[in-house]
Amino acid sequence: MSVSDDPRGARAPSNPSLPESHSEPATPPRRQVLKLGASLLTVGGSGALLAACGGGGGGAPGFGPLPAPAPAPAPPPPAAPVDTKISSFALAVMPDTQFYARYATSDESSQYQNRFGSEPFAAQTKWIAANAKALNIPFTIHLGDVVDQVRKPEQWKVADSAMKVLEDARLPYSVLAGNHDVLNDVDYSVDPNSGTDATRTLASEPYLQWFGTERAKRQATFGARDASGFHEYHVFEAQGQKFMVLSLSWRISDAGIAWARQVIAKNPTLPVILVNHQLLNIAADGTSPLETDYGKMLWEKLIRDNDQIFMTLNGHHHGAAHLTETNDFGRKVEEMVVDYQMAYQGGNGLMRLYEFDLTHKQIRVLSFSPWVPQKPAATLTSFDQAVLAMSNEAFTIEMDFAQRFAGFNKSFGTGNATIDGSLVDQARAMILANYTEPEVAAQRPASNPDDYPRVANTLAHWRFFGGAVNQSVSPGTIIADVTGANPLHRDALNQGGIQGAADGDIVWTDDRHHLSAAPGSVRFLNADKNVPRLSYFLTEAAAPINGQTLENGTVEAFVKIDKSWTSNKQAWMNIMTRDGRRGDLAGYQGGDPEAPPMLFAISSLREVQWEVVPSAAGARSPKTNWSGEVIADRWVHIAVVNDPVSHDTTMYVEGAPVLRNIGNAPGLATLSASSPWVVGGGSWDGARADGFFGNIGEVRVVGVALAPGQWLTARAAG
Repeated sequence: MSVSDDPRGARAPSNPSLPESHSEPATPPRRQVLKLGASLLTVGGSGALLAACGGGGGGAPGFGPLPAPAPAPAPPPPAAPVDTKISSFALAVMPDTQFYARYATSDESSQYQNRFGSEPFAAQTKWIAANAKALNIPFTIHLGDVVDQVRKPEQWKVADSAMKVLEDARLPYSVLAGNHDVLNDVDYSVDPNSGTDATRTLASEPYLQWFGTERAKRQATFGARDASGFHEYHVFEAQGQKFMVLSLSWRISDAGIAWARQVIAKNPTLPVILVNHQLLNIAADGTSPLETDYGKMLWEKLIRDNDQIFMTLNGHHHGAAHLTETNDFGRKVEEMVVDYQMAYQGGNGLMRLYEFDLTHKQIRVLSFSPWVPQKPAATLTSFDQAVLAMSNEAFTIEMDFAQRFAGFNKSFGTGNATIDGSLVDQARAMILANYTEPEVAAQRPASNPDDYPRVANTLAHWRFFGGAVNQSVSPGTIIADVTGANPLHRDALNQGGIQGAADGDIVWTDDRHHLSAAPGSVRFLNADKNVPRLSYFLTEAAAPINGQTLENGTVEAFVKIDKSWTSNKQAWMNIMTRDGRRGDLAGYQGGDPEAPPMLFAISSLREVQWEVVPSAAGARSPKTNWSGEVIADRWVHIAVVNDPVSHDTTMYVEGAPVLRNIGNAPGLATLSASSPWVVGGGSWDGARADGFFGNIGEVRVVGVALAPGQWLTARAAG
């Protein structure tokens, strides 16, 4: 998971429903600034919405949100020149598996097995074991965040079982601890001195109990671990050449760095692949590299004056990017970050193959999922991409290996030409041989404002259009409810502690989701949680919906996060809430008692948060659905559906179910029949807070569970 140098710092709601985004024991209150930021991103930089790592609260993969259908991928990089035989080998790389471990457990309803009949973590290692010989894979690298919740043994058992597949096949691998794998997760940008391996009680660390030194020693390639047991190195041989993989866990101390330097010095002729959980980040465009404070520290203390380090790999930050640096010797260091946890289904089994073509002097990169082709056809969506072809996911690095390594190994050679053509091309063909990407029926845009399904038991349907484009929505303006029962109005300015709000903070626009029948939306501007400044709509005190507890039902919304969104100003902004302090509910036992009883919000990591206190009497605490990361400046449709029998709640983003869903959550508690619903804002401890920043097009609340064909994205019956 990403803890960031990216400006999106975070407030995480502290309650039992919060999917852990860092290590326990206690998550600080929602208002406390945490170190949870993460870089925005889409799978491979595509338009797909990502889902998953640490979340606005959470560390669960929800599919994440289903990404919006990806645009046509870029053409794959040119194939390698065709020779009869080449000298080449490939490394398998497994980015953050935290959600694969978590959502395969019974604690999380074994969601992968129950929905798809298989699990992505095991699918990855089984694929490597089955194809290592054919694809000349001598070694596998795990990038850390092995599990999501460090104190949950069941998650470690999933990881243990998956990695044992490689051990049973006698295929060596390196592993390291990510921030989710240690008991005290402190980001370097928050405190560069504490939270390192030097400050841990080693006997208490689950990572060392499950993936300790004795287990590592069983790898044929194992060199050593440092005194803490968190950092290790391996030496593998391929095509007659030896390489070192130096894997450094979250976070390394000065003593650990000294050990790493010593290891390199004792192996002066070996090219080194440096592996960390964090080093390189991804910029807001989803594809450009962004340096981190921790990465800069590693560059200064370990990389720049060690010519043997020619390549670095890390996870932690959501997405993929590549940066070429120049070391003190004037030679290139290729840095790469890859992490799919915020993608569909917590990563959808995506991993990488790095081919080292010594003949053609290239490193070729393939990003693919061995799990997607295994999934039942009926479960496939437009987000099930078995091979990624975007430019930051499929690329080639030119590298004259002998020349690059000449400063420390003048005898490095090409090796024997024993391989029948590009391994990346062979792997791509293997993955796609029995897989056809699903055909997704094109959804028709509305032909008129009434071209959407009317459904029985609609409690409220607010459509935000009607004024002149870019004109202010004046305070007091009424937003009609299609049912006629529950109109909204824009509240007077600067109520409940708000400062600086102006008429122009909400304006009419003709912008809308392409499947919304409403011909426009309202745009919320200038929201800043630090002032606080916000504007919003709310129901009248006597509105019938105020007393509704929705024992089952559906809530839909079309929203677009403003392109200028930042965590610092807009984290935890509300799409919709219900007024009141949930701590005042009878039997309430959860965290953040100051929060409202319902939160439909955007987290510090731009995940959609649906958090409710069930209406059932007795002891109760909030339950939360999380999407993955939602891309700014892009319309999304969100549907939250509560099953009338099981009361399981499923969130859908752009039509796809997220992974982080909740069970047994009947109803939405309300403080009183006069507590209004609020659109575009919320409250904290009775004061107005957390205003929306972006566009809201339609919001509909229905008292029954709707099927996709009844959603606002569908069209009216013939």
